[in-house]
Amino acid sequence: SMTIFETTILNVSGVAADGAMAKAAMTRDTTMAMSQAAEDAVLRPVECGGFGHELRASLAARVARLAADETLAMHYLVGAGGHAALADLNETGATQGRAAVVAFVDKVANQTRHVAAEDITGLLEAGVSDADIVRLCELVAFLAYQTRVISGLRLMQGVGA
Repeated sequence: SMTIFETTILNVSGVAADGAMAKAAMTRDTTMAMSQAAEDAVLRPVECGGFGHELRASLAARVARLAADETLAMHYLVGAGGHAALADLNETGATQGRAAVVAFVDKVANQTRHVAAEDITGLLEAGVSDADIVRLCELVAFLAYQTRVISGLRLMQGVGA
């Protein structure tokens, strides 16, 4: 079974089982396990809706890049398959017919408080279902949490991204 040091958060932030932060991490083992379960739920859910695993991985990599975390972006890009191009921040998603989704993800990730009803309307008009809009928000919200925790753990260890 997976140890907490194999969870994305500890792995990407560089907290190793034999490192100085190991004991502190072990006192938060439940949090780390729950965080990993949350990642699995938003990246590889049983019910994908209109967002398959590879598309989710590419959007996760994009959000990681928006947070300037290339290590985390690379972790997600591995699973992005044919959707990998969407992880490129210069990519609008227009070629893939995903312009509305990419614009929404970027806005939610960068300017959460400016997200308004018309942003949701834009997704609905682009054919994204209500349930898929919720799924998209869950994915971006999880990444916001994950990137902050990783960043904090790196700071505590005195390492940059």
